Amino acid sequence: VQLVESGGGMVQPGGSLRLSCAASGFTFSSYGMSWVRQAPGKGPEWVSAINSDSSGTYYKDSVAGRFTISRDNAKNTLYLQMNSLKPEDTALYYCARFSGVGVPVGSLGEYDYWGQGTQVSVSS
Repeated sequence: VQLVESGGGMVQPGGSLRLSCAASGFTFSSYGMSWVRQAPGKGPEWVSAINSDSSGTYYKDSVAGRFTISRDNAKNTLYLQMNSLKPEDTALYYCARFSGVGVPVGSLGEYDYWGQGTQVSVSS
């Protein structure tokens, strides 16, 4: 199993970024997926999740309306479109595979594979 994130960078407040996560080594279309972030000096926090077939999407309250999660099962790729970025969105963003059952929103222990992360920095 391999998850490789890309698309991070440095942007000004109000800017946008699109993160991608290329998956390989497993049947991507069979798993719910999530984005998790970790800010400097803080623990990881769940950001957003999507069902295996894109039938449901879920967001942390602070990003709802600004971030959009999506996936392309034909390309084995997960995305996170981030708009109206704020300094508090600064973090290392990881994609993670959900190993649980049902809605892919749970404790971080229910994610069995993680990527290496891509850095998002929002600053003026």
